[in-house]
Amino acid sequence: MTNAIVAEGLVKRYGSTVALDGVDLAVRTGSVLGVLGPNGAGKTTAVRILATLLRPDAGRATVHGLDVVKDAHRVRSLVGLTGQYASVDETLTGTENLLMIGRLIGMSRKDARARAARLLADFSLSDAAERAAKTYSGGMRRRLDLAASLVGRPRLLYLDEPTTGLDPRARIEMWEIVRTLVADGVTVLLTTQYLDEADQLADEIVVIDHGKVIAGGTPAELKSRTGAQTLAVRPVDPRDLPIVLSVVGEVTRSTPEVDDNVVIAQVTEAAALPAVVRRLDDAEVEVAELTLRTSTMDEVFLSLTGHRAELTPEVAAP
Repeated sequence: MTNAIVAEGLVKRYGSTVALDGVDLAVRTGSVLGVLGPNGAGKTTAVRILATLLRPDAGRATVHGLDVVKDAHRVRSLVGLTGQYASVDETLTGTENLLMIGRLIGMSRKDARARAARLLADFSLSDAAERAAKTYSGGMRRRLDLAASLVGRPRLLYLDEPTTGLDPRARIEMWEIVRTLVADGVTVLLTTQYLDEADQLADEIVVIDHGKVIAGGTPAELKSRTGAQTLAVRPVDPRDLPIVLSVVGEVTRSTPEVDDNVVIAQVTEAAALPAVVRRLDDAEVEVAELTLRTSTMDEVFLSLTGHRAELTPEVAAP
């Protein structure tokens, strides 16, 4: 399978700040690449370069074989971009927003209106087509924003934090839309700090921290690469938490976390589970929950970066 995006050694500096420090990316045509990273890691900067909105200071990138600097105009005809916040004109109706986009990219009025009607139907916005966008809910605005990025039928779609600020139901609706687009042959580069989102949608994931790619692979590969599983223990009596913390810490040789009366630790040896069971039994601690499972993407992220993902949107330098 060919690559829709190839980026090699991308560097971007803002004064003394290095936003990207030699980033390599490859996105297979017809797939979803999830780009994970904490606030300020460089995700949005990478997207802006790939969308021709910024020029890299070093390195190169191609989109369907076209250089993002030398062939910027042709690249723009192939891509759509949805940023962290809905960028629709709130004073215009849903139809007017999409019609305006169509006319700006050179479509005839008839074709632009037909495309707008089709997209509004596809995104379940037909009933609100003649209402001003300012009357839309947050989820509706995000759907309209995504529809706007698809007016020109892009082969490649950049989704930069597409579900920021949405409630759980709206997020799930957006996920279904993305899956439908990919099934129709659209390639997607998705940046997100919602780790469950990357786990749900991405065929492959790269993790960026401090402007560098620090890991990459499928979600399953990243989970296995940490070489650990997660042990979770919940005592029946919360007053036994200190004993459970001590036992789990000693057996796993780590500093466990406590989340809602559950003691959580990473383990690399299968013998840890029976050892914890024996020690707690000797201490006469009754357990309500005791599980050993594959690490979640959140735990993988913590293992790779040393900190949890932040849900504050990245603010890229101008």
